[in-house]
Amino acid sequence: MVRVIIDAVEAQVGELAAPGNEAELREAVLTYAREIAFSAALVYARTAEARGAWDARLEALVVDSLVRGETEDSLHSWASALNWSSSPVTVVVGTIGDEDGDGEHMSATAGVAPLIEELRAQARRARLDLLAGVHGSRLILVVGGCDDPIAAAERFAGRFGPGPVIAGPLVRDLRTASVSARPAGADDLLPERALDGDPDARAALISDVYEPLLGGGHALLDTLTTYLEQGSSLEATARMLFVHPNTVRYRLRRVAELTEYTPAAGRDGFTLWVAVALGRLAAQH
Repeated sequence: MVRVIIDAVEAQVGELAAPGNEAELREAVLTYAREIAFSAALVYARTAEARGAWDARLEALVVDSLVRGETEDSLHSWASALNWSSSPVTVVVGTIGDEDGDGEHMSATAGVAPLIEELRAQARRARLDLLAGVHGSRLILVVGGCDDPIAAAERFAGRFGPGPVIAGPLVRDLRTASVSARPAGADDLLPERALDGDPDARAALISDVYEPLLGGGHALLDTLTTYLEQGSSLEATARMLFVHPNTVRYRLRRVAELTEYTPAAGRDGFTLWVAVALGRLAAQH
C-alpha cells in the first residue's frame, strides 16, 4: 500500500506541487519512503529475533523432554513447529568445549548459540535435520535423516569438547528418540569398562561371572568357550566336545543360571567371553 501511494505521488508531482516546488515534493517523498523502509526493516528484525528466541526455547524444550524420557503428545506438535519431519533419528552426546577460538573459557551461555548455529548449518549442508541443546557440560544433538548412528557421530565429532562422543541406537522417529537418548547403566557396560582398564569392572566380571562358572566345573566352562568359538552353534559345539546337543543345551542353561547371562544372546555372549578371558589372565598372574 505504501509503495502504491509513493508511486502515485511521484507520478503526479507536477499536479500536486505548487509551481516551482516539484523538487521539494520529490525530496519529501524520498525522505518519507526512506523512513518507512527503515521502520519496516526494524519491525522485521525484531520479529525475526523474537521468532528465533522462541524457536531456541522450543528446541531446548524438545531436547530436554527427550533426555528426560517424556513423550507427551505435545512433543510432536513442538517438533512440527520447528519443521521437523525427518526419520530415522539418533541422539549424539558429548562434552561441550570450554574454550572459544581465542583460548578464553566461555560461560554457560557465551559461545553456545554460535556453536549451535554452526551445527545447524553443517546439518543443512548434509541434508539432515538437527535439534541441539546443552545440559550442563554436555552437548546433545538429535539428528534426523541419517541411517547410520556412527556416521552421524563422526560428522559432528569435531564440534564437541574433549572426551568421548556417544551415539545412541537408531529409532524410527522423533517420538521414540528418548530411547536413543536413554543413558546406559554402568553395569550394562562392564565388558567395555573392563577393556578400557577399569579395575572395578574387571573385578566384577571375574567375581560375578568367571568364578561362578569355574565353580560349576571345567566341563561347563569348556562348553561355554567352545560354543562361543563355534559361532554359537549347538551342533558344532557338540561335535567338538563329542557330546549330544542336548548336553550342550543343558550346560548353557546352567551358565545362564549361574551368571544371569544367556550365551545365545549376542550382548550376553560378549560379556561372558570377556569375563572368561579376564579370569584366565588373572589366574595366570
